[in-house]
Amino acid sequence: MQAKPSAAAARRGEGYAAFHRLLLAWYNRYGRKDLPWRNTRDAYAIYLSEVMLQQTQVKTVLERFYVPFLTRFPSLRALAEAPQDEVLSAWQGLGYYSRALNLHKAAKASAAGLPADVEALRALPGVGKNTAHAVAAFAFHQPVAVMEANVRRVLCRIFAISKPVEADLWEKAAALLDASHPFDYNQAMMDVGATVCTKRAPACAICPAQAICRGKDAPELYPAAKMAKKVPVRRETIWVLRNEAGEFYAAARASRFLGGLYQFAQSDAEATGLRVGKHHFARAHGKTLGVVRQQYSHFTLEADVMLLEAGKAGGKDWYGPRALLGLPMSMAEKKVMGLLGLSGGGGDG
Repeated sequence: MQAKPSAAAARRGEGYAAFHRLLLAWYNRYGRKDLPWRNTRDAYAIYLSEVMLQQTQVKTVLERFYVPFLTRFPSLRALAEAPQDEVLSAWQGLGYYSRALNLHKAAKASAAGLPADVEALRALPGVGKNTAHAVAAFAFHQPVAVMEANVRRVLCRIFAISKPVEADLWEKAAALLDASHPFDYNQAMMDVGATVCTKRAPACAICPAQAICRGKDAPELYPAAKMAKKVPVRRETIWVLRNEAGEFYAAARASRFLGGLYQFAQSDAEATGLRVGKHHFARAHGKTLGVVRQQYSHFTLEADVMLLEAGKAGGKDWYGPRALLGLPMSMAEKKVMGLLGLSGGGGDG
């Protein structure tokens, strides 16, 4: 015989049920229902939005990237069949390019259609727990909780958690979930975090979670602020090699950082020379074009930019100006092309 819930658990359940009603009523009135990924049943389109929204604001994704990317790659199969360079070019400006590479790999692994099961989704390249839960909840209406940054903050305040532990927070998210309405509930929680339970100056008086929120009297304490880390500066030299034909040397990165994007030759700032294939170039023979600075999430790049005439060098990895502009490149390289007088756009986000 199944044990009856305790009086405290019963009261908690009643409180959560009342919260669910208030939350859904709030979402019905104030929710951002016009977002395109909330008005489609296409699992791929929903998955794409979740990947793009990692580390990127809704406004940026909506105004510049989501629709153009979907237009260029309208299905998982279209994305799977596209060359990697084309995918990276379409991603330029969003930054965190490993997302694009993993998206491409996942498309190849599931071109026939995304799985509805959370664990099967998590097995795809680059798909973490939150992305898997989001796709399951939004594309397949599975009764699972979503916990992106805004929801994390809402949960910390509702349960008065100053130093959240990941596993514990996921348990809290699952306990609070409205399993009967996973789509609207999760979208509403994200919207409350983005527009009401904000990081600074939260509007507690109008929050639908007010009745159950333990942290409403001092919301700034939940979660506790993290100590800001000092961002290191990385100093390098970018070598722009130009041959007699007016072509420039650029090669695709093999590293995980900005992997697949093309770059000019680089070295430590102290390097006096550079070898590319069988050719050796001396810094003393170059012309300084300027300095490029680019902020990344974990370091700041400061690079001297040198232009060197490469004579008869050429062949693979040498590109004329028009072809060079068509390559997927990071913002630092785009800034270098600006120093060269070549127009370019995009960025690392």
